[in-house]
Amino acid sequence: MPEPTIKSARITPMPKGPFDSMPEVFAVFTDGEERRLFSFYPDEISFAPVEFVGLTEREACVLRHRRDVAYLRS
Repeated sequence: MPEPTIKSARITPMPKGPFDSMPEVFAVFTDGEERRLFSFYPDEISFAPVEFVGLTEREACVLRHRRDVAYLRS
């Protein structure tokens, strides 16, 4: 059976103050399950929900890793 892919994603609100939670990415998969993928620092990297559609959970995490590496190298 193929690995489920993301059919929709949502990102929680950006922090308004220094003690607010970091935004989190949640995805709904083709198997109907919704899972939290990761949180991120919005002053370093950003995402749009549409970027995750069609990816597997592993591919979504690779996307985050690549953005982190690109930020750290800049």
